[in-house]
Amino acid sequence: MKKFIVIYYAPRSAEQNMQADPEDMKGVMDAWTAWAKRCGNAMVDLGTPLGNGQRISKAGSSRSDSKIVGYTILQAESMEKAKALLEGHPHLEMPGGCEIEVHESLALPM
Repeated sequence: MKKFIVIYYAPRSAEQNMQADPEDMKGVMDAWTAWAKRCGNAMVDLGTPLGNGQRISKAGSSRSDSKIVGYTILQAESMEKAKALLEGHPHLEMPGGCEIEVHESLALPM
């Protein structure tokens, strides 16, 4: 099985999203829980929201302007099967044009 890193993008930061009405947040979390259950053993790590990103270089660090708001790790036999797990994902139903990227985790050359 291959591992796939799912990266969530949103126009609002995860911190802003987490300040939503508690009843709305419960609905969102219920949808995520249902999606995770549907993934079954393909779910390696549900992940978490991400915030307070820092861009680091030799010159120093600064606040990241990235719209990445979270991640998940899945396992599947192929990219096509990983993408199939993401069909109907609740993140894509969030307002503002949320998007998902999926990347295959490649083995390091030894």
